[in-house]
Amino acid sequence: MDLKIENLKKKIIYRSNYRGTREMDKLLSSFVVSIIDSLNMRELEDLLNLLGLDDDSLYKYNQGLMKSLPIKENNITALFKKYKYK
Repeated sequence: MDLKIENLKKKIIYRSNYRGTREMDKLLSSFVVSIIDSLNMRELEDLLNLLGLDDDSLYKYNQGLMKSLPIKENNITALFKKYKYK
């Protein structure tokens, strides 16, 4: 089980670092690093689903310019909405 979780974490970290735009690479990789070690398997899957969304929607959602995402609201979407890049 630990190997499966570690592989999922590596996949998530990679996907958060290579988005296509520098701004989203920074925002998402910083967000992922700040929470990834505290997540359970379900939350990791939710995070992977979040990373599957397009950059524009994620940026607008994080900045409060968009009220919802095309995925089900969960703990990860709530954390991302509140997250501010430092």
